[in-house]
Amino acid sequence: MGIPVIYDDGRIACDEHCVHIRWYYLWGHKRIPYSSLSAVTRRRMTRLRGRWRIWGSGDFRHFYNLDGTRPRKTWALDLEVGKWPIPVITPDDPDRVEQILRVRMPSATR
Repeated sequence: MGIPVIYDDGRIACDEHCVHIRWYYLWGHKRIPYSSLSAVTRRRMTRLRGRWRIWGSGDFRHFYNLDGTRPRKTWALDLEVGKWPIPVITPDDPDRVEQILRVRMPSATR
């Protein structure tokens, strides 16, 4: 029996222990334990700041998983893990995912 999933939109999934970013790498997904998060930053995407970035990096600091629906989205979440590149996710329900991350990340970093 697996760990219950709290949120899953097909690209981003959250369980009790970590966030799973599907299609992060060409060959698979990235798993980030909540304990590894030092900050979560919500930001509005613009044409020059991520909205048209379907996959990869444009500045070598941020890295976006594959998401063909990103041009129709407004909000991105930057997941600070203490090193580059910074994973950037654009879940279908950013409010819910941000809440899940903030509740489960280490209390000193909320």
